[in-house]
Amino acid sequence: MHSRRSFLKQTSCIASGLCFGGLNALAYAPAGGYEARYYSNIGRNAVQCLLCFRSCTIPNGDRGYCRVRENNDGTLHSVVYARPAALQLDPIEKEPMFHNIPGSNILCIGTASCNFRCQFCHNWHLTQRSPEELRGRTQHLYPEEIVAAAKERGMGMSFTYNEPTIFYEYMYDIAELGQREGLNVIFHTNGGMQEKPLRRLLEHMTAVTVDLKGFTADFYQDVSFADMEPVIQTLKTLKEEGVWFEIVNLIIPTLNDNMRTIREMCKWIVNELGVDVPVHFTRFSPAYKMTHLQPTPVRTLERARDIALDESIKFVYIGNVPGHKNNSTFCPRCDERIIQRRHFSVLDLKIKDGKCENCGENIPGKWS
Repeated sequence: MHSRRSFLKQTSCIASGLCFGGLNALAYAPAGGYEARYYSNIGRNAVQCLLCFRSCTIPNGDRGYCRVRENNDGTLHSVVYARPAALQLDPIEKEPMFHNIPGSNILCIGTASCNFRCQFCHNWHLTQRSPEELRGRTQHLYPEEIVAAAKERGMGMSFTYNEPTIFYEYMYDIAELGQREGLNVIFHTNGGMQEKPLRRLLEHMTAVTVDLKGFTADFYQDVSFADMEPVIQTLKTLKEEGVWFEIVNLIIPTLNDNMRTIREMCKWIVNELGVDVPVHFTRFSPAYKMTHLQPTPVRTLERARDIALDESIKFVYIGNVPGHKNNSTFCPRCDERIIQRRHFSVLDLKIKDGKCENCGENIPGKWS
């Protein structure tokens, strides 16, 4: 096992914006490696994965849709356990997560692949590749090492970049240990996890960022090759469990920028989740298989925000537009700017004991 000091010294940033360790690349888990959780044996050495909404039936020797859960003689294994492909120290605002210890830093962890196939993915070089394709960018880091590195630097942890559901076992073990050490532990998800593993995971999570990629089944099917209903259920589960969460809606020109649909989404959020859930409308930049589209007009984001406020959502943000005033947090009662941000940097904070310093309004979130 590599020492935590070795990990801290050898992790370095590269041009992609992600951080990869300088350790020698190691092979992925062989047959008989780390056994996955949430699956059943359905006979003739075939298994059914019960982790995400796809419930893949996996014949012996094959992998699920996610490319990282492999059936070896009737036992399902994770081939990315303790093998991160992406590590980086980030501000928590980058998730985005605005109401959970603003201005703090997090150690971000990701692996190869995903259980969605979003045609606009900004992290496609991770999410749309198999573990073998990223073998040269991996290192071997156990949960204890990840937690020690975060604790030594006085920061929290986030599971992000690719979909954390697919490296559930690794995430769970890190989160459980991190919670025990008193760390702020969050994850950024597409919302496709099944309810049982999700509820178990939430026992060890401080907060969650959920991508609500659109609000029509057609958008999910045509653009992300996924289903919307599991995401809806995930959001309801988060509400039931009382875990802090924030919603991100990446607005893509011509695909999910219909204002009538955005209003329907906002009405649903208010009726099912409440008015205190922060909603981030973020700007699309051409990426992956959608480089032919233009970046989202800022006015489109502003119109979406106006609709959300009109539907009574209290905290609505515009993201990926550095310098925009609505990247900051305003008190819903007195309209005082209580968290001033410039992109991912917190410049001023006027919240004391969870309340607006100007008028005393309670500001929901995790502030310490």
